[in-house]
Amino acid sequence: MTNAPPPALACPRSLSRQGYALRDERDDDTAFLQILYASTRADEIVAIDAWTASQAGAFLNQQYAAQRHHYQTQIGPCRFLVIDRHGEPVGRLYHATRQTQLRVVDIALMPAEQGMGVGTSLIEAVIEMANAAEKCVGIFVDKGSRALDLYRRLGFEPIGETAMHIEMERAVGPPVSRTQPRS
Repeated sequence: MTNAPPPALACPRSLSRQGYALRDERDDDTAFLQILYASTRADEIVAIDAWTASQAGAFLNQQYAAQRHHYQTQIGPCRFLVIDRHGEPVGRLYHATRQTQLRVVDIALMPAEQGMGVGTSLIEAVIEMANAAEKCVGIFVDKGSRALDLYRRLGFEPIGETAMHIEMERAVGPPVSRTQPRS
């Protein structure tokens, strides 16, 4: 493994036509990335009645910083991409290359961007990139994530489990149609 990040993923044409673009993260993205991270934890935070807004905000900022530090120091060479729509950030996609695998480290979209096929198109593009490199695709998915069904439809299979996550992998091979159920 080299110390250089993997090549950037090209934005699928279907998304580009809708105003989406992928770009490398910049220092001025931090505020957006904290807001995006908080949006991914919103359901958990709402369930904690005892916290004030200030306490919840401090906790989320600390958790974002810890996650960020982990990604930068423990994952290895990683490409940190921001998903823009019409020039405004709406998500993130982080990926890393392993010897036999293209790892999706993280993918997240703001709530208003979810459920419109953006994540599906990006994961399909990751699959195409991995297939071209003759690598499988790996990802850790939260056990309660709505995205589990999507990954299964796209050909990912569980290969491991932690207390909070399911490790999934998709073998090298032709794309799985998202409109036809798998047998």
